[in-house]
Amino acid sequence: MNVSFGHPSSFRNERGLFYALDLGGTNFRVLRVQLGGKDGRVVNQEFAEVSIPPHLMTGGSEELFDYIAAELAKFVKTEGEDFHLSPGRQRELGFTFSFPVRQLSITSGTLIKWTKGFSIEDVVGQDVVLELTKALEKQGLDMRVAALVNDTIGTLAGGRYLNNDVIAAVILGTGTNAAYVECANAIPKWHGLLPKSGEMVINMEWGNFRSSHLPITEYDHALDVESLNPGEQICEKIISGMYLGDIVRRVLLSMAEEAAFFGDTVPPQLKVPFILRTPDMSAMHHDTSPDLKVVGNKLKDILGIPNTSLKTRKAVVELCNIVATRGARLSAAGILGILKKLGRDVVKEGEKQRTVLAMDGGLYEHYTEFRVCLESTLKELLGEEVSANVSVEHSNDGSGIGAALLAASHSQYLEVEDS
Repeated sequence: MNVSFGHPSSFRNERGLFYALDLGGTNFRVLRVQLGGKDGRVVNQEFAEVSIPPHLMTGGSEELFDYIAAELAKFVKTEGEDFHLSPGRQRELGFTFSFPVRQLSITSGTLIKWTKGFSIEDVVGQDVVLELTKALEKQGLDMRVAALVNDTIGTLAGGRYLNNDVIAAVILGTGTNAAYVECANAIPKWHGLLPKSGEMVINMEWGNFRSSHLPITEYDHALDVESLNPGEQICEKIISGMYLGDIVRRVLLSMAEEAAFFGDTVPPQLKVPFILRTPDMSAMHHDTSPDLKVVGNKLKDILGIPNTSLKTRKAVVELCNIVATRGARLSAAGILGILKKLGRDVVKEGEKQRTVLAMDGGLYEHYTEFRVCLESTLKELLGEEVSANVSVEHSNDGSGIGAALLAASHSQYLEVEDS
């Protein structure tokens, strides 16, 4: 998906109340933003986060979109006096849909395939904006989808809005993806008029990258074969938050079966896919107590393994470290690839070029060891001199604000304000 969002210098005039819906994992967010134009920027914002019941991730499209529309309608009803919709105007929404889409226009796109644990066959090949619009109409909610984007594009738009030096966005959450700003004439597959700015945003869908050079193990292979989308999203399956905990579980199961790591019997819970979630893995990895109490409690409460020795717990922490380090270093390598493509992996003589990467996603935000490893690896790969001009910034809820901004910049009322 290639999306152009105009020249950055003109991307700050948007005014008014706009909504965003961010669907891309096991939770979705709804957000409203009051934009104040050049001077005010983001005047006010509010959001709510909603969990998606697991049965809706593999059910029918109608049930999923009806549930989302109902939650959005609830959120709209809580709109307070701090937010002002101009009289006679329809509410407008930026729809962040973080799954591979064939983008047909700024307000339409057909789903190519589901990722991240979703599998709803009757949506594949359908226009996701149309599905959402039908559900909004059922709720009696007068709201127009003004822009369809994915979270990476949204994060890039939000980051660029606040800082002109942002050249790429990376999502490290349930899934992973990256997008960057490219010179339009450097895109061989682009046919037609070049955008006025001379720039184009490239959505890489890097989670689907695969190569014989990737360090794939037997555990990764087994996870892939048993997944909802075998053979796809290979890079995502060794980097992102949906899968890291399960890789740790698979290695522990192998250790229990082949080396009696937890005693003579194999704990039955160890055989349950995804029972060990990445937040639990992170909590064990970050355990600083002398007896690794957190590790002991997680093994007992989640995997039904009581009375583990300190030696066993230390081995579990080391395993978490190995799996997280691999994911973080591969993420850093991907970022280096973007910087190389843009010629920002070297210091140019006489040029003080700032390079900012906007990062978002729960894995990056909450898994400290992962984040620290990613950033130190990037410095190692770039070297001291170049990395002094490269910074990674957490773009908190960047994709939601970016989607609202893109809705604003494609508002049906722009001509009214310009005249």
